[in-house]
Amino acid sequence: MITKRLYWLVLSCLLLSACNQDESAQGFAGLGTQVDGFAQVSADTRLAFPEDFGKHPEYRIEWWYITANLTDSEGEVIGAQWTLFRQALAPGPEQPGWANQHLWLGHAGITRHNQHYSAETYARGGIGQAGVEMAPFKAWIDDWQLQSTTADLNQLSLSARGDSFSYSLTLSTEADPVLHGDKGFSLKSDTGQASHYFSQPFFTAEGQVQIDEQTYAVTGQAWMDREWSSQPLAADQQGWDWFSMHLDSGDKLMLFRLRHTDGAHYYSGTWISAAGVAQPLSPDQIQMTPGTSHAVAGRHLPIQWQLEIPHLGIEIETQAINPNAWMDTGIPYWEGPIRISGSHSGVGYLEMTGY
Repeated sequence: MITKRLYWLVLSCLLLSACNQDESAQGFAGLGTQVDGFAQVSADTRLAFPEDFGKHPEYRIEWWYITANLTDSEGEVIGAQWTLFRQALAPGPEQPGWANQHLWLGHAGITRHNQHYSAETYARGGIGQAGVEMAPFKAWIDDWQLQSTTADLNQLSLSARGDSFSYSLTLSTEADPVLHGDKGFSLKSDTGQASHYFSQPFFTAEGQVQIDEQTYAVTGQAWMDREWSSQPLAADQQGWDWFSMHLDSGDKLMLFRLRHTDGAHYYSGTWISAAGVAQPLSPDQIQMTPGTSHAVAGRHLPIQWQLEIPHLGIEIETQAINPNAWMDTGIPYWEGPIRISGSHSGVGYLEMTGY
């Protein structure tokens, strides 16, 4: 979701001296207040495929984001994450070479019940180190890659590595992408912050994962998010909790809440039938209640949640596979696989920031 991906912009600005001192000091909630000249998200925009898998350099920020719920040949759970972020430092046509105004960041993670590793890498646009191309589709940073093996993007290869892990996966689907919000126009607050947001939650995954020099053959399910915007966050938004869920019924569920300092949090989500029909969920239809907390990296985070959507008969509990799934990146956050029980069962991913 849009708020999580904004976190890294603060670090990019500090490292590359791209922001002035006053803006950097505002933190992630104040970032992006200077948006003049960038394209703005509009409810009138209609998304198109496969074109919108590609980059949108006229907008200030965007990302390509994948989580995979996998099992090895012994049935042990393994979670994988891959994310590529782009930020434009200034509006206007892309400049060549080192004059290019786009920054790129990659995050990757791997999680088992007793292990969690994360990695990140940075790049400047314009020099071939990172980017996104179409026909054929390819998104990359250094040697981390997400690329199509078919013209319709129904099959992708995915790879990344860190100091103690690597993975190489093939993602396949016959389903169409799913639009969130109002035909891909996804509100993030009552005051109008929004993004263009769609997902492909119907990927099946197979391949290999290497952890501490041990190689595992894996299969499972994967979820891809695509999102872009130019808008800042609301000033009082302090973090978020985001879920993507693969239910054993074949249905999918995405939920998030943006936490506000006054406790009036903003909720949104999408119920996706096994046939791929999306039903947007309004804030008043969603109940998200944090449960048991766990101490990690000096923070206390809820690793167990109660999630309810009464009108759909959904009353589920989620539990982290590994409570210590801390992304120890430049600006850290929690992200890892979950198991689901209650009225529905399944697996998924949880991301929590701002704690």
